[in-house]
Amino acid sequence: MSSRAWQHPYVNAFKHVKLEEWRNASKEGDVSTYRDKTLKCSVFRIRGSVPASNFILLPKTSSQSLGLTGRYFYLLFRPSPNKHFVVHLDVAAEEGQVIRLSFSNLFKEFKSTATWLQFPFLCGAAPGSVYESTAKTAKHGLVGPAPACVRWTCLVMDLRYVLSTYLNRTHRHLKSVKLCANMAIKNIITSDLLLDPGLSFSEFRQAGMVLPEGTAPMPREMCFPVPKGSSWHDLYDFIRFPSDGAKMPFDSIQKGLNSPSLKEVGVSEEPHREESRCVSISTPVQERVSLIQQITTPRPRARQHSLLLTSSLPELTSKDGDNLRTAGHGSQGPVEDGRVTCADGGGVHVFAHYESEDEVSTCSTGSEEVAVSLRPAGSVILTKGLLEQYTLQPDPILKLSKIIGFGGATMRCAAWANDGEEVVYPCHAIIVSMKVSSGHQRFFIGHTDKVSALALNTNSSLMASAQTGAHCVVRIWGYHRGQCLTMIKTHTQALHCLSFSYSGGVLCGVGRDMHHRTMVVVWNTQRVSKGGVASVIAKAHTDVDIQTMKIAFFDDTRMVSCGVGNVRLWRVRGGSLRSCPVNLGQYHSLEFTDLDFEQGHTPDRPPDDRALFASSRSGHILDIDYVAVAIKNVRRLLPAQQSHAHHRDKQTFNTGPGIAVNSISVCGAFCATGSADGFLRLWPLDFSSVFLEAEHEGPVSLVRVSSDGLSVLAATNTGNLGYLDVSSREYRTLMRSHMARVLGFSVDGVQRQITTASNDCTIRVWAMDSTQQLYDFVSEEDGDSPCSVTFHPSQPVFACGSSSGTVRVFHIPTSSLQAQHRQHRGPVVGVLFSPDGAHLYSAGSLGHLALYSTKQPDYHVLRVLGNVVACGKDRGRGALAVSSDSRHLAFVGPTEYTVTIMDAHSLDELLRVDVSVLDVESATLDSALRVCFSPSSHLLVATSANKILWINSRTGRLLREVSEVHKHQCVSLAVSKDERYLLTAGHTLLKVWDYNMKLDVNSQVFIGHSEPITQVSFTPDQMGVVSVGDAIFFWDFLAHSQEVPGCRASKGLEDSLPEAGPVQQAELNGILSSGEPRQAVPRPISTPPILDLSAAEKTGHRGEPVYRMNSLANDIEELQPGPAHSHGLTHSHGSAHSPNPRHASFLQVVERAEGVDSVCFSASQIIARGDGEDSEPVRPDCYKHFTPRYKTSTLDQPPPPGQEGLSLKAVVGYSGNGRSNMAWNPDTGLFVYSCGCVVVVENLHSGSQRHWLGHNEEISTLAVTHDAQMVASASGGGASSKSLICIWNVQDGSHRNSISYHKGSVQSLAFSRDDLYFLSVGDWEQPEVALWSTRSFELLCAVSSQRPLQEAAFSLSSAGQLAYVGTNTVFFCSIHTRGQGAELQVKEVELPVEVGEAEVTCLCYNADSILFTGTSGGRVCVWDCSARRCFMTWEADAGEIGVVFCRGNRLVTGSNTKKLRLWSVQNLRPSNNGTTSQQGRNAQVLLEQEMVLDGTVVSMAFDDVLDMGIVGTTAGTLWYVNWPDNTSIRLISGHKSKINGVVCSPDERHFVTCGQDGSVRVWALPNNELLVQFQVLNQSCECVCWGPTNMVGRGGAVTDGGGAMVDRGVAVAGGYSDGSVRIFCVASAEMKLRLQPQRSAVCALQYSQRGQVLLSGGRDGDVVVSCPFTGVNLRIINDHKGAPITTIQCTSKQYKEFGLEGSELWLAVSNDRRVSIWAADWAKDKCELLDWLTFPAPSPPEDPASLPPSVAAFSPTERGVVVYTGYAAQKELTFYCLRKKQVLRTVSLTDWALSLGLCVKGKLLATGSNQRVLKLVDTSSGRFQDFARHSDAVHVCSFSPSGTQLFTAAYSEVFLWTVIGL
Repeated sequence: MSSRAWQHPYVNAFKHVKLEEWRNASKEGDVSTYRDKTLKCSVFRIRGSVPASNFILLPKTSSQSLGLTGRYFYLLFRPSPNKHFVVHLDVAAEEGQVIRLSFSNLFKEFKSTATWLQFPFLCGAAPGSVYESTAKTAKHGLVGPAPACVRWTCLVMDLRYVLSTYLNRTHRHLKSVKLCANMAIKNIITSDLLLDPGLSFSEFRQAGMVLPEGTAPMPREMCFPVPKGSSWHDLYDFIRFPSDGAKMPFDSIQKGLNSPSLKEVGVSEEPHREESRCVSISTPVQERVSLIQQITTPRPRARQHSLLLTSSLPELTSKDGDNLRTAGHGSQGPVEDGRVTCADGGGVHVFAHYESEDEVSTCSTGSEEVAVSLRPAGSVILTKGLLEQYTLQPDPILKLSKIIGFGGATMRCAAWANDGEEVVYPCHAIIVSMKVSSGHQRFFIGHTDKVSALALNTNSSLMASAQTGAHCVVRIWGYHRGQCLTMIKTHTQALHCLSFSYSGGVLCGVGRDMHHRTMVVVWNTQRVSKGGVASVIAKAHTDVDIQTMKIAFFDDTRMVSCGVGNVRLWRVRGGSLRSCPVNLGQYHSLEFTDLDFEQGHTPDRPPDDRALFASSRSGHILDIDYVAVAIKNVRRLLPAQQSHAHHRDKQTFNTGPGIAVNSISVCGAFCATGSADGFLRLWPLDFSSVFLEAEHEGPVSLVRVSSDGLSVLAATNTGNLGYLDVSSREYRTLMRSHMARVLGFSVDGVQRQITTASNDCTIRVWAMDSTQQLYDFVSEEDGDSPCSVTFHPSQPVFACGSSSGTVRVFHIPTSSLQAQHRQHRGPVVGVLFSPDGAHLYSAGSLGHLALYSTKQPDYHVLRVLGNVVACGKDRGRGALAVSSDSRHLAFVGPTEYTVTIMDAHSLDELLRVDVSVLDVESATLDSALRVCFSPSSHLLVATSANKILWINSRTGRLLREVSEVHKHQCVSLAVSKDERYLLTAGHTLLKVWDYNMKLDVNSQVFIGHSEPITQVSFTPDQMGVVSVGDAIFFWDFLAHSQEVPGCRASKGLEDSLPEAGPVQQAELNGILSSGEPRQAVPRPISTPPILDLSAAEKTGHRGEPVYRMNSLANDIEELQPGPAHSHGLTHSHGSAHSPNPRHASFLQVVERAEGVDSVCFSASQIIARGDGEDSEPVRPDCYKHFTPRYKTSTLDQPPPPGQEGLSLKAVVGYSGNGRSNMAWNPDTGLFVYSCGCVVVVENLHSGSQRHWLGHNEEISTLAVTHDAQMVASASGGGASSKSLICIWNVQDGSHRNSISYHKGSVQSLAFSRDDLYFLSVGDWEQPEVALWSTRSFELLCAVSSQRPLQEAAFSLSSAGQLAYVGTNTVFFCSIHTRGQGAELQVKEVELPVEVGEAEVTCLCYNADSILFTGTSGGRVCVWDCSARRCFMTWEADAGEIGVVFCRGNRLVTGSNTKKLRLWSVQNLRPSNNGTTSQQGRNAQVLLEQEMVLDGTVVSMAFDDVLDMGIVGTTAGTLWYVNWPDNTSIRLISGHKSKINGVVCSPDERHFVTCGQDGSVRVWALPNNELLVQFQVLNQSCECVCWGPTNMVGRGGAVTDGGGAMVDRGVAVAGGYSDGSVRIFCVASAEMKLRLQPQRSAVCALQYSQRGQVLLSGGRDGDVVVSCPFTGVNLRIINDHKGAPITTIQCTSKQYKEFGLEGSELWLAVSNDRRVSIWAADWAKDKCELLDWLTFPAPSPPEDPASLPPSVAAFSPTERGVVVYTGYAAQKELTFYCLRKKQVLRTVSLTDWALSLGLCVKGKLLATGSNQRVLKLVDTSSGRFQDFARHSDAVHVCSFSPSGTQLFTAAYSEVFLWTVIGL
């Protein structure tokens, strides 16, 4: 704060640097001062013919910085007449980059890079001059030298706006200014205020006027003299950028059409307006305004940062429904063509016309970021407060995921990183870091041209890279964080070699200078990692050739280089770089390619006494003595001797051709060479023989040995990158790439493969997930290269068109040519399958169009038309387009000006559209380039005028037009399936658009390609985007993975509103406005996109996170039992209270003999009834208020104490749904929290747990006495009963008392300072505060409230003082005792007016009777408890503050923005007079620290000095926070969403869980600590299983040479919602393999008994048998097709048991009550059906989601018996015998079973129900026990292999039970 205070209100830059003294600034060339006659003062003048040689630079050197933080940059100057000038501004961004902003009248057009923006400056002329009149009619005349009558100008540039809009960067400060000839300058000013040049400060004081906030009059040292009676704007020019000018040329700096003063155009949120004017408008305008009012009605939301807008907007007021009023002095735009344009400084346009399907609407891509907000009282005000709702969201909408490609400028550039764990290599202009084990890529983006050199230091902390081109720069990166630390301008044209020293403090580079001489530069990089710059140590020019140069690892000042005819040693000494050559003798003419040092240190040798090896193009390898500078040994790599007759002369050492050695790398044990014959060879250091070699497809261009010597990296000239594992002698290819430009691609959504066609004459098929090349097709004909390619929509077939005119169809699995036709004479520019796969189309460059039938294998030709397609080769994939219904075919032709639509089945012409006549105002004819159909069959046409046209494919009418799509021609376009997004590509840029073009900012731009993009498209699943050109780029499309508040639906709101019915209309209004809290979860009008859980949590300030509220509607409900077919209990419910010696509850067991049916008895029913109340109170709109997951629970027979068959052993996780449900006492070490219905007391030292069981519903909150001897916990009472408060004794864990009082849930608990009282606060259903005595636990008094309450707290200084908070109110209370009773005296105080309406969510006292409260608006209010008034408030967070904690002068706040903030609060002492101004005058509030956690903060506890504490979040995590160390450590961690599976490992040392959050977590037993977590983004892990410990290899995949098993650690397999299966290694914490067995979600997964195969069941009913070592699908079983697979289980059997071969049985269960049992011998690839079971059931209910699942399992205690349960006429367990082929018995159940687990001992099984009940059943006797400890439906039950432990899961809770038995 203090660093910016001195710069307010403005800073005079010339005075700041004392320009006249030239100490802190520099000048060069003709710079002088003179007295200007117009300004009547001295000014600076810069003259010269070359602007770059005549300038003023502020500050003097590049290492200094002005540090001016002002938002607006003011330049008072006058361009020299008939001359050019240039101004450079270097602006530092918050992201760490320095951006150069340049403007000049030399620039003809706007240009931009990642670090440089160039704006053309349009010099204006004096009014009335000849130049001005000429410029009005000829816009091009504005660009060029300044006119003779140019005037003094005040230029103001909004730096924050420019960086945000053009580069998406955040302005930090102005670093330097460079003013170049030719101009006169008066001053430079920076300020955060918008200054009015036409209003001086004296005039402002005399007039006494009021200016809008953020504006001010012009200070005296900036004023231009104005004679009396004259106007400032008549004498001078005022230019603002962004300007309101004619925008000609694009993005220019120029004088606006009008120059209003700040009295008319301000920057405040509510500008002052004095008058209004009326205009008549039509009914459509009124309807549009009414719609805007509905959209933009303000609602409570988190406060956003100020927007980057500076101009005010006109006020539109509707009067009597016929008039539209505008306020302010902005000019009223014309009314024409039914369009009303309100034009002023803001540039806002309101279009008024009816919209229909065939209507023409024009959208401009240059619209400003202005949002619209309307007042509900009829006056319509256009303001800037809702920008997020009118920009394309999310931002960014694309994220680069993977790149297929290597090289670009060079193939000799790759390196190991992180001790061989990662490989770094360039891919054109992007640097890729790939993790070797998993293939995961991360990217270094910043270069504007291809990367030519790359180097890393030894510890991989720094990386340097150089790019090609005339402006060669070197970037130094922080490797681990991926940030560019500094950028070095090298002044070279080609830098081809970089080398870091061993320490990383020195960097050496080799390139060519302007005269093509070799230049060597050495930089000092020691300060780069600390924010410094790289300085030049030495520089040298030489005429010798240098191919490679390296710094010696033992001395940073010594280097070695090699090239044609030389090997030289270099040394830096005294700031100069000197070299000496090695005496090569007879080898002086060799071309040396690479060199390397012998590595390692030995005590008996000096550091520089080591061998130096140099390789050559002739095959010679020289061993050079570094100290003696002489050759020690020479070896040569020769080809094998040939004994043919024509080779009679013997080849000697120095004669004949050798094998060129392109690269060499040396480690302590061996030397690796890469040669032109394609071999990577490993040699001992004496080169006696080759001990290992690997052959490649092309010449090896690079070899690098890893630091541990275990791996050798190799690259080839053919674009391949791989490595050789020396220990296992295995070679793995990391990356393959095309060697030329990629022309087009096509994606197979079924197999997730992509095929590409390239100029390198190859067609390649790639796996999209692994980026590995699968197939490579090359034409046998010379010169026949592919031009286009397309995949069949459902078959593994693709078609390609070639330059010879041939169309070929390939079958991928067999790699065979299926069909071949030659219907074209020229190149085939386009091939395309119809979406239904029935037809194939091809278009030729000479105008022919062919139609093929795909129904016959030979793809016979149906029809060929000539001269129908526009001739040319440049249309590529966009030459043809087929509608989504396969009915229409569109293409450009027969001329380039027309687009033709044909019948796709017969090629009969239906429509022809001439696009050249659509723009009647254009002076040139517009031609069509690309065509594309939208899902609604609208035809999109990209034209040569950089437009996209929307055309009705039935009528040919123009629907919409978007201009200036790209600065270059649009080469490709694609529309998403939901018709919400549009993709376009132009040159190297990729854009994503809002399809409806109804946002203020309709597009986002993405860079990365260094060459023009050829094609771009969505992936078939719409989750990604693919773009090709120089390489293949895969982007994650983020729009479909989350619900974006600011993004509109696929149809515009204006379109969808009239079509909505009354109910939908009301729902729409409820969604858009938020005047009142929601009564229920709003339902979308159309199907919403998939919600991202992390994104949904961010909207938690409107109550609970969205995904939690939605989950209530998705829970499985209990089916209503039949009237007389339910099983009964043999004992009544009262038997639980009878004095039986042993618990005796039984389920009905029915034995079934052969041919005999048994009679079953009905069960008694317990029905919970409501209280009959109809009126429901309103829940407050804040996340602080607890929302329970209500699940009814009916315990048929809870076990008596001491006779439980299960004992709760451990709880994994923390209930993030609770509020203040964690407590920690730093003095005693007491640590207690809740998980579901259980209170967990954990020892932080040993990790041991104690569990207090007394609640039957989810615990909402808890509290601990100040002496830490007593704990109170509260839970709701369910749907019909009151809440329960349990009081616990900490010492022995005994249950002291229970209190049931509040209706609904308990919102807060608090103990008094002396622990004599405690408070309980009811939730919104009954907002009441109850005061209790801790001695007798009697209710002393209760106070009701009309408003919902959030929290209560006792004062720390007075035991009788307390407070509680609610909606917009703080209640101050005092306790008055009367005998044994007490009463509360309450004073209600509302929030201050400046805070506004808000929920007061939390409170906390400090020791000085000061109360802190937090609000839902993110503000903290400070209250004087004695005066009971708020004397201070500040905005502490952008979201809702839910927790505050204060001790002394420090305060901690936690909010739903996931931020935890530590504040220093000083001098908060209430004054005696009680005045607010006096109390808050000396207060100081400072944000000390901030942490971002993984979820919304719901609980916290700290020590007395707030140094350390524990914080709980909604993600189910408890964090240990240490403020002095600024660290946070996870104490308790669980899943934040629903758990789908829990499985114990075979050795019972671990267990694994998987969840909807996409994570697989492995936990250790018995301490239950999280060992490793595998996370997959945007996917749900549906199932998980362990690999058996006795896994065997299949086909040698995991065996050594002798067939023995290779131990690769314990494996865990997870099945995901995208149909993939990932196998993880627990020991190495890495993914071993990714399979794609299913097309739909994987619902069940299981290894075979010996691990030979992996069985997976999909949601579509397919069961796939896959190899877990290769990922190949071995067998597909579709007998269950149509119903999801719920269970797959494997067990062992005797080989000939059941009459079938094989030693294994496995079963599959589908949700349609069908069970298949199979016998398998996987070693012999045998799998036969043993039995097929179908269980009958009555007709299902209307809601299929309420059906219980069908589950089955092999009985572990009864061989050959299958246990089944599912939806049937009865709730029962069925035991089926495979030998007898009949049902043995049934066991009745009281609830439908959601889960089933069988124990190997005691004939026990466990079931979980939707009523939160875990039932333990003895299957032989029917004895059972019920346990209700979970807070949600028990959907997972799993026993350990030994049967001693039971794992259960309910939503995000995991309970571990010890099995005792019944």
